[in-house]
Amino acid sequence: MIEMTLAEIADVVGGVAHGGATVTGGAFVDTRTPEPHGLFVAVVGDRVDGHDYARTAIEAGAAAVLGSRATDAPTVVVDDVVRALGVLARHVVDRLPDLTVLALTGSQGKTGTKDYLAHVLAAAGPTIATRGNFNNEIGVPLTVLRATEATRYLVVEMGARGVGHVGYLCTIAPPTVAAVLNVGTAHIGEFGSREAIALAKGEIVEALPADGTAVLNSEDPLVAAMAERTVARVTTFGRPPADVAVRDLTSDELGRQSFDLVHRGSGATVHLAQVGAFQWRNAAAAAAMALAAGVDLDTVADALADAREASRWRMEVRERADGAVVVNDAYNANPESMEAALESLQLIGQRSGRRTVAVLGEMLELGPDAVQAHQRVGRYAADAGVEVLVTVGEMAAHVAEGFGAGEAIITAGRDEALTWLRENVSAADVVLVKASRGAALEVVVEGLLAAPEGGPEGSSG
Repeated sequence: MIEMTLAEIADVVGGVAHGGATVTGGAFVDTRTPEPHGLFVAVVGDRVDGHDYARTAIEAGAAAVLGSRATDAPTVVVDDVVRALGVLARHVVDRLPDLTVLALTGSQGKTGTKDYLAHVLAAAGPTIATRGNFNNEIGVPLTVLRATEATRYLVVEMGARGVGHVGYLCTIAPPTVAAVLNVGTAHIGEFGSREAIALAKGEIVEALPADGTAVLNSEDPLVAAMAERTVARVTTFGRPPADVAVRDLTSDELGRQSFDLVHRGSGATVHLAQVGAFQWRNAAAAAAMALAAGVDLDTVADALADAREASRWRMEVRERADGAVVVNDAYNANPESMEAALESLQLIGQRSGRRTVAVLGEMLELGPDAVQAHQRVGRYAADAGVEVLVTVGEMAAHVAEGFGAGEAIITAGRDEALTWLRENVSAADVVLVKASRGAALEVVVEGLLAAPEGGPEGSSG
């Protein structure tokens, strides 16, 4: 964060300063992950009141507190902490004239694309990017407030829980380059339809200035139609004839992809190190955004090839001591990302000759069509040639209904699933584990990878 006194912060956010301090670090809401010399944001939640941790934050290294009431630490008191946090973040953006803000949204692939983009831009200049899934009205300003005078690129992931959410986030971090990756069914229970999701996601390109760039997925009709909603120039990504096109796509036995990246008549070969049949899409979107920001094609291609997993539990490939391969994609799930992961599993199985085992848990926030959505995933798994399906939990059992006559093991929870896997998975298998965050299937992954007592640990792949 740029250096600011408590009085200056109070003036910016329309608050009252109690005490004196100078803030030079970022902002944070969790005292377990403090920012040295930073600003602790005391948010009042359903179960926790951040004000109760003000002294803990100061002891952990914070310089001051932003809250809705005075504390026993230097504090700026405001009526609405979250709104004030956004105002402060916008002030910082406006104080950094050399900063380029790149924002992205989509129903799936946001984090993977964000990680690729941050890695590419870091090769061109100092870069700050969203950590984890800090993509809401608190997470976006926390990301912004990590920027300093030295920061050249700010990469901001934006999530939407309703119409107007992305538009609001763009008032905090106004983008020069903005991308919409896709419109799927994630959170459809809250929106009601894909068209409503598209309405919300498209707010990101409406926020662009005339000299900005909208980066759009040419293969998603709802995204491609957003070209009519922006005054900015439009760049598309996807297969030819997209402006940033992927050609001659191939994969190795672990699903690591290679392709030619083509832009304005020039091409560069990319060999991705990360696993997943969908990785080329994430990489192409990141490439299009970086190119729009002025990074040259060769730098983009080299950086994409050098990128490694930056976020946990997203297509992490691990090898058990006996040689079994486990793909941990347990961070989150919706029907489209499930299908993409199953496509990857099929590809690994085909190339390596391993038996394919899919361990699938519940997908959340799907509304009244949840049962049908789970059955759809089961049908896709069957069509993809998955050899063994293990479902975890009551709702996930509907995946087995769609799977049909294949070998399906229906388990009530993580413990039962893990017991079956330990007894039945061998060195000749590749196992995909995926579900929504609430299912916590990373527990199953770690249990499956755990070596027998006294044996060696599983290793990263």
